[in-house]
Amino acid sequence: MDNNPVSLENKHILVTGASSGIGKVIAAYASKQGATVHIVGRNKERLQQCLDTLTGEENTQHICDLTSEDDIVALCDKLPKLDGVVYCAGVNEFVPAKFINRAKIEHMFNNNCFSSILLTQRMLKKKLLNPYASLVFISSISALTGTPATMLYAASKSAINAMVRVLAIELSKQKVRVNTICPGIVRTPMIGNTNIDENVFLEQESLYPLGLGTPEDVANAVLFHLSDMSRWLTGNTMILDGGYSIQ
Repeated sequence: MDNNPVSLENKHILVTGASSGIGKVIAAYASKQGATVHIVGRNKERLQQCLDTLTGEENTQHICDLTSEDDIVALCDKLPKLDGVVYCAGVNEFVPAKFINRAKIEHMFNNNCFSSILLTQRMLKKKLLNPYASLVFISSISALTGTPATMLYAASKSAINAMVRVLAIELSKQKVRVNTICPGIVRTPMIGNTNIDENVFLEQESLYPLGLGTPEDVANAVLFHLSDMSRWLTGNTMILDGGYSIQ
C-alpha cells in the first residue's frame, strides 16, 4: 500500500450509521484501504452483516443509539484512539412546512445534529482524536438548495455545515481536519423508506446531469478526506451532486 495515495494503513476509523446504505459502503472501503474500522449502529443483525464484509480481524462493532447520551458515553469508553471519524448516522423525512410539529423537529435534530455534536464533545473530552485525525460529516445538498418538504432535514444539515466551520478552527492547533460532504440524491435504503413516491425520484434523476449518485461515489469522496491527501483541507464543504446545483 506504499504507493496508494488513499491508504489508511495503521489508521483507526470510526463510522457511525454503518448498518446500511452509505455508512456500510464507507466502512467496507475504509477497511479495504488498510484501516481498522469501528462501526456503530442501532440494528445488531445488520451491523453484524457489515462487520462480516470488512477486511482484517481487528475491526469492532458497537450497538449504540447516538441520540442517547448514556450510549455515547459507553461507546467512547470502549473506543481506541482514532485517526478518523465519519458521521453517517441520520434520518430523513419529507414534511411540508404546514405539517411540522415539535416532535418532528426534535426527532430530526436529535438524529442528524445533536447526536453528532454530543459524540464529538465526548471524544474530545476523552482525548480520543490523534493529531492529524480527520472528521468527515455527511451532510446534504439540501442544506444548500431549496427543495419543497425538506425544511427540517435541510435545517438539521445546515446546522452541521455551520458547526464544522467553527470546529475546524477550534481543532486546528491539533492539526485535526474537519469537513463536510454534501451529496445530492443517492440511491440508498433510506430513500426506499421515505414517504415519497418512486416517480418523484425518477423525475429528480432527470435534473442531475450525471444522474443520481451511489453509495460508492460518496465512499470515494470520504476516503480522500480520511487519507493524507486532504492534509491541507479543513472547514470545507464538498458538493457531490452530479452537477445538480450548478444549473
